[in-house]
Amino acid sequence: MPAVPDKKELQENPALQAPKRSKPLFSPGTSDGEALVIFVLGGPGSGKGTQCANLVRDYGFKHLSAGDLLREEQDREGSEFGEMIKTYIKEGEIVPMEVTIQLLENAMNSTIEENGNRKFLIDGFPRKMDQALAFEEKVVPSKFTLFFDCPEDAMRERLLNRGKTSGRADDNEESIKKRFRTFVETSMPVVEKFEKESKVVRVDATKGPEEVYQDVRKQFSREGLEAEK
Repeated sequence: MPAVPDKKELQENPALQAPKRSKPLFSPGTSDGEALVIFVLGGPGSGKGTQCANLVRDYGFKHLSAGDLLREEQDREGSEFGEMIKTYIKEGEIVPMEVTIQLLENAMNSTIEENGNRKFLIDGFPRKMDQALAFEEKVVPSKFTLFFDCPEDAMRERLLNRGKTSGRADDNEESIKKRFRTFVETSMPVVEKFEKESKVVRVDATKGPEEVYQDVRKQFSREGLEAEK
C-alpha cells in the first residue's frame, strides 16, 4: 500500500500549485468577482442535510459537501488527487486541507462558469480552525456560519433511529459517541471564533424540521437574505 504523502510531497504536488495570492480569490457578494459563502455546521444528526435541501430549493444556493467532493474525486478518472485521497482514507488519516480547499474552489469556479450562480452552502466544512482560516484567506471570507445547535442526547436518538434503516456503518452507539466528541473538540472552536466576530447564525435544531426551517428563514431575513421562491 502506498505511504501517506508527507508535507513536502504535498507542497510539491503540481495540482496544488495555485498561484500564491495576496488576497482571497473572491470578494464576499454575488456580483462579478464575488462569491457568497455560508458555512453549515452542526453535530452528526443535527439535520444539516434536510435544511440545506430546503435552502437550495428556496434561496437558489449551490450545496457543496466537502465529504461528497472528496468521495467523487477519488473515483474520478484522471484525477490529480484520487490516489492521494484513497491512501489517506485507507490509512484512517484526515485528507489535507489543501486538497479539500482546492476541490471546493474548483467546484465553485465550475458552478459560476456553468450557470453564473455565486451563492454557496458549504456543508461539513470547516471541521477545524486552520481549515476555516485557510479557506477565508485563499478563497473568500464567509458571510456567516449557519450552526444547527442540538444536544448529544437528541442527536444520538435520531441517529440510532436512522441506523435501523440507513445501513450506514457509523449509525451505531460507539461511532455516534466518537463523532460527537470529534465535533465538540474540533468544530466547536470554529463556531466560537466566528461567534465572537458576530458571524454565526445559531438555530435550535431540537424542534421538528419545519419549525427549524422557519427559524432559519427568519434569521436569514435578518441577515438580508431573502428567498427566491
